[in-house]
Amino acid sequence: MRITFLGTGSAMPTGERFQTGLLLEREGRTLLVDCGSGALHGLARTSVGYEGVSSVLLTHHHLDHVADLLPLMKARWLAGEDHLEIAGPRGTKSLVDGLLNVHEYMRGRLDLTVREVGPYDFEIADFSVEGYETRHSMYCLAYRFGGVSESDSEVRETKSRGVFTFSADSDAFEGLANFAEGSAVLVHDCSFPDDTDVSGHPTPAQLGEALSGHEIGRIYLSHLYPHTDGRHEEMLESIAAQYDGDVRFAEDGLSVTIS
Repeated sequence: MRITFLGTGSAMPTGERFQTGLLLEREGRTLLVDCGSGALHGLARTSVGYEGVSSVLLTHHHLDHVADLLPLMKARWLAGEDHLEIAGPRGTKSLVDGLLNVHEYMRGRLDLTVREVGPYDFEIADFSVEGYETRHSMYCLAYRFGGVSESDSEVRETKSRGVFTFSADSDAFEGLANFAEGSAVLVHDCSFPDDTDVSGHPTPAQLGEALSGHEIGRIYLSHLYPHTDGRHEEMLESIAAQYDGDVRFAEDGLSVTIS
């Protein structure tokens, strides 16, 4: 599985970071996870392009995760593509209907399939996915791709190879860390440094505490507000005080391959 970070920023994007978007590729299959502002430009910079993405999976409906959804529809229509699948948590159908009510000329331009998923196993674009409810200011789902999340350690050892987990937006907590256990790669929200009072997003100290004792191959920090600029080393040291795993900052355009 190949993971490309299209956007690693937040609701306050910078010139270096678009809003949230991840491109997953595996054996010719592609999936766009979240579609914040700039995700469309990020896609255009890949060999896949927006023409090559026919399925989108949303974690939740905050603007910085869905702002490029309608532009993606229009770009695919103008490029001659004829369909798009959109999946996400409850309310996704209402979201898409609302967008099309405002921009009625887009109705019927694509063969749209819209469905809602939850904290359970499902498939999209031939990716096996499990959802998990996070702790955020809006109903939001984390996703685990390509494996299982059973508590049995032997099951995890044999089936967690190639597993990728995306925390979406969330406080750091034990349940979410358990959900990511055994993943080859975890992309986790770490929006602010420790001296910021925030809920719905973790600080480094909170993330390190939640991850302590868990086995994860590598962790990438994402959903970064401008408050984190110039403070990366400090944030990594704060996490390392409680969690001794491989933790790095994600960057727009970075691609990671899980064998």
